[in-house]
Amino acid sequence: QVHLVESGGGSVQSGGSLRLSCAASGYKLRWSCLGWFRQAPGKERVAVASTTTSMNFPLYVDSVRGRFTLSQVYDNGTMWLQMDSLMPEDTAMYYCAAAESFCRSTDWSKPQTYNSWGQGIQVTVST
Repeated sequence: QVHLVESGGGSVQSGGSLRLSCAASGYKLRWSCLGWFRQAPGKERVAVASTTTSMNFPLYVDSVRGRFTLSQVYDNGTMWLQMDSLMPEDTAMYYCAAAESFCRSTDWSKPQTYNSWGQGIQVTVST
């Protein structure tokens, strides 16, 4: 399994920015799917963005495309999520996740695709 640690969350006003980081370790992460999910109180955990390590082809859900940017450093598993133009509906606990295979268009957004999870970090956007 991969050990994942998130950092960089916090509180910001609407329209502001935050940058989340995910440090992954445990095994060689080449060609693995790394992703960000979020979960608001009382709601299901949903995908935000994912990318296959060693490839520069991030995938985004529609609600964040154009506002969030996922970047990652190849091989060592460090991943960032730059979040701009934040809105109150972005408020949630954000989780870093890793899968043992590359991201597939059919299942990259499904939580069950990932077998390693971070502890989560809170992002709060106020009006």
